[in-house]
Amino acid sequence: MTVDEYLEAAPEPHRSTLKALRKTLRNLLPEATETISYNVPAFKMSGKAIAGYAHFKNHCSYFPHSGRVLTELEAELDAYDWDKGTLRFPIDQPLPPELVARLVQVRLTQLGL
Repeated sequence: MTVDEYLEAAPEPHRSTLKALRKTLRNLLPEATETISYNVPAFKMSGKAIAGYAHFKNHCSYFPHSGRVLTELEAELDAYDWDKGTLRFPIDQPLPPELVARLVQVRLTQLGL
C-alpha cells in the first residue's frame, strides 16, 4: 500500500484532516521520504522515522516515533489525549501547524538531524 492509497481509503472527515497534516509535514520536511511504516504513513530522513499518522474510528493519531518527544512537550499537549508514543486528535481538526513544527523539531534534535 502507498501513502496515497492509505489516504484514499480513509473515510471523511479523517481523510481531509490527515491530508492537511501531510501537507504540513511536507512543508516542514521537504527532503524527507514518505513511506508506509508499521502499516501507516510516515516521513523518514536518513532512514529514521520522524513522524507518522493514522486514522481510527473515533480519532486520528500522530506518531513521533520516539517515546520522548511527547513527554518533552507535555505542557503544550493539554488539549489532547496522548501517551508517550501517540498523540490522538479529533477526526475533523488537523493539528495546528505550529504544534507539528515543534513535534518535528524535537524529533530532529533527538536524532541529531
